[in-house]
Amino acid sequence: MEFFCYHRDRPDSLALRDELLEEHWSYMDRYAKELIARGPTLDAEGDTPTGSMHIVDLPDPAAARAFVFDEPGYQAGVYRDVLLRRWRNALGRTMWDFPGGRTGGNRYLVIGLGTGPAADLAVPTDQDELIAYGPLLSDDGDTWLGTAALVRAPDPDAARAVLTQDRYADIEVHNWQFGGRSS
Repeated sequence: MEFFCYHRDRPDSLALRDELLEEHWSYMDRYAKELIARGPTLDAEGDTPTGSMHIVDLPDPAAARAFVFDEPGYQAGVYRDVLLRRWRNALGRTMWDFPGGRTGGNRYLVIGLGTGPAADLAVPTDQDELIAYGPLLSDDGDTWLGTAALVRAPDPDAARAVLTQDRYADIEVHNWQFGGRSS
């Protein structure tokens, strides 16, 4: 089962986040084979982390909850909240398989929180700029709750346009970058 996890940083937690970076990476190393995508969200200037996003393939919702709540930054109080949802990998690949590579261009995390009937279940026809894409689902996988995507786009408005605007209660767009240790 695939899960989308987004830890949002607590205000004024940057020093603690930096202090725990190696612990965070070591923790994530334990899940290297299960990770589909990972990386920090950043402020408008692209300099300061604002959150930590992971898409991971785990056996069940209990394992996903353990993954997000045992993470060292969460345990130490870096994050103010966590969004955890089942997710379906509509592209069938990891971020490392993205033809555009790890760098170049602006990258965004787009989260559409849905209401009503499911939207955007089909992958957009212009897939070249999609790094990851899929629906957010209830724990049992039966109810559509929104869509999450990682996109390379010229600006936040272009990233937001990957989703059908009037089908969501809210659409968040965050600066994002490939995460993990430098190779």
